[in-house]
Amino acid sequence: MPVDRVAPKKHLGQHFLADLNISRRIAESLRLPDGVRHVLEVGPGMGVLTQFLLEHTAEYETTVVEIDRESVAYLQVHFPGLDNRILSADFLKMDMGKQFEGKPLSVIGNFPYNISTQIYFRILAHRQQVRESVGMLQKEVAERIAAGPGSKTYGILSVLVQAWYDVELLFLVSPHVFVPPPKVQSAVLRLTRNKVEKLECDEDLFFKVVKQAFSTRRKTMRNCMKTFGLSAEVTADPIFDKRAEQLSVADFVGLTNLVSVQRALPSQEE
Repeated sequence: MPVDRVAPKKHLGQHFLADLNISRRIAESLRLPDGVRHVLEVGPGMGVLTQFLLEHTAEYETTVVEIDRESVAYLQVHFPGLDNRILSADFLKMDMGKQFEGKPLSVIGNFPYNISTQIYFRILAHRQQVRESVGMLQKEVAERIAAGPGSKTYGILSVLVQAWYDVELLFLVSPHVFVPPPKVQSAVLRLTRNKVEKLECDEDLFFKVVKQAFSTRRKTMRNCMKTFGLSAEVTADPIFDKRAEQLSVADFVGLTNLVSVQRALPSQEE
């Protein structure tokens, strides 16, 4: 039975979606890249989105993960077809590799505003498994993730996500379709895993370099990267004249390799 209303409450910063047309549109935004037959919904609440995912049982199997016990109890009563695929757990602590035996996934959800950034970092941590994500989140965060070099909103998450995913801002969502209405607009963002299986650099160091670069985004890389103890010879490269917001993903890969070579020098001299 379709869920035509939601409980007037929120938890973890979540505003429940009350417009079934928007719910259906979000569900239909899944593209299921090759090999994906499992969909994980994060924070289903009262199942307003879940009901539309379950219309596609021939295409994929839906599992939901919900931290709120009241919502879990509600889902167990109203969605008996989910059976043991209602997980009472914290997505941010969930081992997706173990839960789904390493099988490729699409992750979807009306993401709680106050943990949406953490959700995307979690997706990045499982980037070899999560082939797609469709998420509704605060418009400003969605725009930040989708921003390109040169934009004032281009930042850490923009670079890290775009290193492994193609990003599409699909559509905006009015505050009036939520209970209770948030004070901001929302947007639906789709990530699709690109063909980069591994960056041409040390990926752990790449994360550190990107975060360090944006820690003082108004400074040039020559000043930002001082923490890595780079030599004057290395920092003579023209890339060190630029600021973080001017660098593409490829530029950051190149910068990471320069830092990596420098870091290897002391051990080579010993």
